[in-house]
Amino acid sequence: MADHQDTNSGHSGRAFNAGSKSYPAEVTVGIGPLTIDEVVAVARYGASVNLDSAALKEVAATRERIEELAANPVPVYGVSTGFGALAREHIPADMRAQLQLSLVRSHAAGSGPEVEEEVVRALMLLRLSTLATGRTGVRPVVVETYAAALNAKIHPVVKEYGSLGCSGDLAPLAHCALALLGEGEVRVAGGDVQPAASALAAAGIEPLQLKEKEGLALINGTDGMLGQLCLAVADLQDLAKVADISTAMTVEGLLGTLSVFDADLQELRPHPGQADSAANIAAVAAGSPMLAAAQEDFREKYVQDAYSVRCAPQVAGGFRDTIAHAATVASRELAAAVDNPVVAKDGRVASNGNFHGAPVAYVLDFLAVVTADLASMSERRTDRFLDPARNRGLNAFLAGDPGVDSGHMIAQYTQAGIVAELKRNAVPASADSIPSSAMQEDHVSLGWSGARKLRRSIDGLQRVLAIEILTAARAIDARGGQPAAGTGAVIAALRERVEGPGPDRFLSPEIEAAVSLVASGEVLRAAEGAVGALK
Repeated sequence: MADHQDTNSGHSGRAFNAGSKSYPAEVTVGIGPLTIDEVVAVARYGASVNLDSAALKEVAATRERIEELAANPVPVYGVSTGFGALAREHIPADMRAQLQLSLVRSHAAGSGPEVEEEVVRALMLLRLSTLATGRTGVRPVVVETYAAALNAKIHPVVKEYGSLGCSGDLAPLAHCALALLGEGEVRVAGGDVQPAASALAAAGIEPLQLKEKEGLALINGTDGMLGQLCLAVADLQDLAKVADISTAMTVEGLLGTLSVFDADLQELRPHPGQADSAANIAAVAAGSPMLAAAQEDFREKYVQDAYSVRCAPQVAGGFRDTIAHAATVASRELAAAVDNPVVAKDGRVASNGNFHGAPVAYVLDFLAVVTADLASMSERRTDRFLDPARNRGLNAFLAGDPGVDSGHMIAQYTQAGIVAELKRNAVPASADSIPSSAMQEDHVSLGWSGARKLRRSIDGLQRVLAIEILTAARAIDARGGQPAAGTGAVIAALRERVEGPGPDRFLSPEIEAAVSLVASGEVLRAAEGAVGALK
């Protein structure tokens, strides 16, 4: 999520704790597919990487095949030819090193603001993982140099625009490759921008001198969009639980009913995410004295809660099941060796289409759709607290003195503005395509664009859920009753940063405090500390 706490930073061999998870402090590359958690560990929490010795032997063996082909007069794409629309151009042996260098320089054509450090680390790790498969034809020194730069926390400056999500994330990966050559700009461990050459020298890393095929192998993969997908899956898995917590707080704050979340009712529609969400809502609000005291009045006056409350598990469950599908796609992609051409297991060098980002792009867009919908439902729940015709006895806008005070009126405006943006972000990038490379690359996935907008959507969802939690806590406190153990623990954590109900105050810092509690995992830890692990 947007605000992450590394509780064991700098302690080799120990795990990094974040939210309700523990991430490894070291990750071995080359012995099999990486996991989503390993990607997050390296990208977000700075875990170090180790190279498997058996993988390096496979890399060396495959390189021998590339050198055989380089000596052969028959042209081989990417080894002795140009690239893309220039694939028919044969390159003489004495110009092939320059060919690879020119490829990297020309493709490092990004523009716009810098992308986040964790994204850069993710795409570096995933390119390293593919190189270590032995299917790309690079020398072992290329793999070793990549790992050394990652461990030295040398992070190339990568720009927002430049990838079409086909032929891989070309420009972002080219910026990373350029840094390994001692060119371009980098940051070291979040420091100021500096020349790559000086950063490599300070770390004792010799700049690479590329040979046949190596420039192409460094830039031809879906690593940027896949890295962002892995980070998104981790964030959204936690936010699914936060959404259940915020729903439980709203049920309590509106004096609703938990009966609709009974397990046997969920079994009538056996979607796994729905059952988990309902169980979480019930657990967080279980044993609420406030709800117990209000149930007779609820049955007589209200009978049912509104859809945004009653149907929360159905929407949050679909959200969860979509994340599960996205995680499956990510896991498959993490097992891939994405390059073109690729050195097949039988030794042939074959052109292929595995660099096309469509499978990843589709789920990035799918996640943006369900993120927008989950946020939309949260905003509708918040709005119910502010309307005296629907909030079951609370002041208008939860104001201390309605008319003099405006309470949370504009907090809901903020939610609404964010939800509107999330709905715009839900328009799929993968449904678009702009041809490139003189029509040789005539259909692209735009998966990188899908990943970038999904990151903004995740940030927006955090903010929307935080405002619901802030509002529900104010409503619960305003009623003066005793909350459930789970909801009470979240309110207690919030009250360490934000005062309870009263006259209007500067509201923005209170919203930001609530956002920080959500993004750091403190809301989730508070609830689970009171009721046990959520599903």
